[in-house]
Amino acid sequence: MTRIGIIIGSTRPGRKAEDVARWVYEIASARSDAEFELVDIADYRLPLYDEPIPPIMGNYKHEHTRIWSEKIKSFDGFVFVTPEYNHSTSGVLKNAIDYLYQEWNDKAAGFVSYGSAGGTRAVEHLRQIAGELRLADVQAQVSLSLFHDFENFSVLKPGPKQDVSVNNMLSQVIAWSGALKSLRS
Repeated sequence: MTRIGIIIGSTRPGRKAEDVARWVYEIASARSDAEFELVDIADYRLPLYDEPIPPIMGNYKHEHTRIWSEKIKSFDGFVFVTPEYNHSTSGVLKNAIDYLYQEWNDKAAGFVSYGSAGGTRAVEHLRQIAGELRLADVQAQVSLSLFHDFENFSVLKPGPKQDVSVNNMLSQVIAWSGALKSLRS
């Protein structure tokens, strides 16, 4: 069965990414067309990129990189949950992505973002990164506004239309993940 990792793209105290990712996971878990797993980059304690050899070589010196590599390798596709910080994604998510190369190749990626402008600028940067990593980013995305989808800018309260957006994005990620399997074999 197709395996999709839902990556929590923030580690800061008070982050909203975990609540958003758990909401996405809850919607995803009601589906029967793929398996889903939450992946919290905070659990991997990745320091600022510290591998001496470029990740394209796949020759990792550090145990933390090998553990991260095995986790990412186990998926067919991804949903990146990202905040928007200063018109971009979080530094910790970019750092986690930069640790690897081949593990991302020929897989699908969808995006769920949040921020004052729905996090759309963070996703635009992630789409550029995805292209370099041979990650096929899907067209549908979920953009959560701090003004409309959060109560008092802190408690996640998305409207029903956002559930539809999540399912549209997941359908595309699952379809593309399946289509790309032949490239990985």
